[in-house]
Amino acid sequence: MNKEILKNTAQKMVAYGKGILAIDESHGTCEKRFKALNVAFNEQTRQNYRQMLVTTENIEEAVAGYILFDETIRQKTDDGKRFVDVLSDKGILSGIKVDKGAKDLALFPGEKVTEGLDELRERLIEYKQLGASFAKWRAVITIDEENNLPTQACIESNTHALARYAALCQEADIVPMVEPEILLDGNHSLETCREVSQKVWSELFRQLELLNIYLPGTILKTSMVLPGKDSENQVSDEVIAKETIESFKKVVPEDLAGIVFLSGGQSAKESTDRLQKMHELYKDLPWPVSFSYGRGIQQPALELWAKDPVANYKQAQQALLERALANGEAVK
Repeated sequence: MNKEILKNTAQKMVAYGKGILAIDESHGTCEKRFKALNVAFNEQTRQNYRQMLVTTENIEEAVAGYILFDETIRQKTDDGKRFVDVLSDKGILSGIKVDKGAKDLALFPGEKVTEGLDELRERLIEYKQLGASFAKWRAVITIDEENNLPTQACIESNTHALARYAALCQEADIVPMVEPEILLDGNHSLETCREVSQKVWSELFRQLELLNIYLPGTILKTSMVLPGKDSENQVSDEVIAKETIESFKKVVPEDLAGIVFLSGGQSAKESTDRLQKMHELYKDLPWPVSFSYGRGIQQPALELWAKDPVANYKQAQQALLERALANGEAVK
């Protein structure tokens, strides 16, 4: 483990006014989004869409890194240039999603555990050779108050897997992005989400410490503290901003390299406005707080591109750039 490489990479990922763009959708997720917009789902359409995202001019003004999928890190532009080289020429880092998805947690109905640790060491070596300098592993935590979820077993299983993944990344000089997502689904209150979030983050950092993870070379990607989307008690952006940041201050170690948010079912505007509110309210946080949005940046571009991938190509890129710049401004 080269701590200097890890620290420098992590700092670039959360450079002032910049965040991470997630274009690491699995084939299943990508197919759903394409079919919803009547786009054929095949290797060519996936290449064309992701080429549009990767080649957007001036995106480096607000984006420090792209999270790629296994297929995407191997893809090239129409003129034969590797996507990772296109990004590198802009000064943008390439990352890679390495988990193999959330599967049912045995003996715990309604809960998931993320898998993918088998042969991860070997995969990371290959991804490093392909140009990846950071990685992502997502765990999902469900809140279901009627069934007393999440259980401690689910929290510990997922955070331990995150820590083991992080250790393998740092061994390979790849910055781990650890992503415990507390799902927005359900009717739980903001107070319940706050309690669960703090519990999950606390256990995550306990597990990271157990496995000797170097926090200045680690990024936390997580959800905001929010009421469930079906809750009758929705709250203001200011309340969400305060609850989220105050929760971080209680449980997140100060030497962590940075925190980035997933959009997690929020609209593009909501995810930007809430991020901006945090920076309006808090000026001297111990870590950079930024974004790592997928749909929150991509969706307007995807909708334009889907209508006519040829005629709307540049227009879609402009929409992508506008969303990225809006989030970059929110961080500032």
